[in-house]
Amino acid sequence: MTHILAIDQGTTSTRAILFDGDLRPVTSAQQEFAQHFPRSGWVEHDANEIWDSVLATAREAIDRAGIAPSDIAGIGITNQRETTVVWDRDTGEPVHNAIVWQDRRTADYCRELRDAGFEETITSRTGLLIDPYFSATKLRWILENVDGARARAQAGKLAFGTIDSWLIWKLTGGKAHLTDATNAARTMLYDIAKGRWSRTICDRLDVPMDMLPEVRDCAADFGMAQSDLLGAEIAILGVAGDQQAACVGQACFKPGMLKSTYGTGCFALLNTGDQMVRSEHRLLSTIAYQLDGKVTYALEGSIFVAGAVVQWLRDGLHIIEAASQTQTLAESADPNQELIIVPAFTGLGAPYWEAESRGAVFGLTRNSGPAEFARAALESVGFQTRDLLAAMQADWADDAPPTLRVDGGMTASDWAMQFLADILGAPVDRPEVLETTALGAAWLAGHKAGIYPDQEAFAKSWALERTFTPQMPEDVREARYARWQKAVKATIAAI
Repeated sequence: MTHILAIDQGTTSTRAILFDGDLRPVTSAQQEFAQHFPRSGWVEHDANEIWDSVLATAREAIDRAGIAPSDIAGIGITNQRETTVVWDRDTGEPVHNAIVWQDRRTADYCRELRDAGFEETITSRTGLLIDPYFSATKLRWILENVDGARARAQAGKLAFGTIDSWLIWKLTGGKAHLTDATNAARTMLYDIAKGRWSRTICDRLDVPMDMLPEVRDCAADFGMAQSDLLGAEIAILGVAGDQQAACVGQACFKPGMLKSTYGTGCFALLNTGDQMVRSEHRLLSTIAYQLDGKVTYALEGSIFVAGAVVQWLRDGLHIIEAASQTQTLAESADPNQELIIVPAFTGLGAPYWEAESRGAVFGLTRNSGPAEFARAALESVGFQTRDLLAAMQADWADDAPPTLRVDGGMTASDWAMQFLADILGAPVDRPEVLETTALGAAWLAGHKAGIYPDQEAFAKSWALERTFTPQMPEDVREARYARWQKAVKATIAAI
């Protein structure tokens, strides 16, 4: 038993990666699934389709490796966070489509909670701000809007979970209703200081606590995957939300270490150790990971649209056929045009938290074309990252983290990473393994299984592929960032 199966269940696709005993990826499989947009600002997934994609990719990865399922020591799960599933405990069927983290349908209710003065209660317990992003108001919406759901929930017939809980339930044949501390921390229902679900918040939102999963460490016993699913019973031993798994995969184990992951969105986490830093700049206090009962906290900044802006160029505007084309286009863009895209397709995340904002384009000319749009799309990710890091620097007080560790699909673009270093005025480190989310989940499960090393030894194995250093003159950097800030203010003012 020298292999670990990492299930990386993301917002637009599911991947399964098999790692060997030296934490090297052996085989992988990936499958996209449908995105549903019932109304403007609403985003849903079919939870059963997600489950089917997990099962298909896991089986494919195992088959490609040519190993026996019994050779797998454990399963690690990492997942899109905040996405909300409610299912029937008896039938295992969801009562509604999964409501995705990007969904903004509960913006009005969130405003009611803020106007009623409830945000201080939320923030003091959960470290979060009141926003449709988090699971709690999505869960309440399902209870309020699905016929019979509230009565069934109060009768103990319904279960709630983020995607990790849903997958654990399905893998174990309904025997385990569990989550880990990092996913619980993203629901807006979990007291991250006391390490338990908050009855005060559940009562205020009218959420029956019997619906909630049991919370465990990130490396723990989450039950056994049934033998008829993957060919053998396999222990589920590691679980973490995708951004926290990336933090682990980047070996950001020391206070002050910072990583930023570029997938559908962009999420920066700053390890703050055993200190829960209360942000004064509209960042989130959250759990980085929990091992052996000990919590390590983080400051987090969340950008809702990063890689999704490139998907928009492909699927919405049809100006590219593949994400890789953006680099060539950006390089050919007219340097005299200063196009700015503010990609607030589903609102603005940290540090603005403007749920009602929508995307805007500034600086259009008659000559603006695909190259200028591609460049502006990539630059929008760098600008938004600077917004986050400026807020983190102000909250962390001591010093700005000297180097940013990056991962995720967008980091394959040298152009985008060079612009990121330029606009931050700081080095950007790209590791050899870009898909550190799956790596983090694999390490958690493998460490629990006893086949992978401890944190210190794992951190020493982190390998740098390239450092991008700032090349842009400071006056140009500051002028360009000032234009971005003006564009964001104009976008918010247009609500």
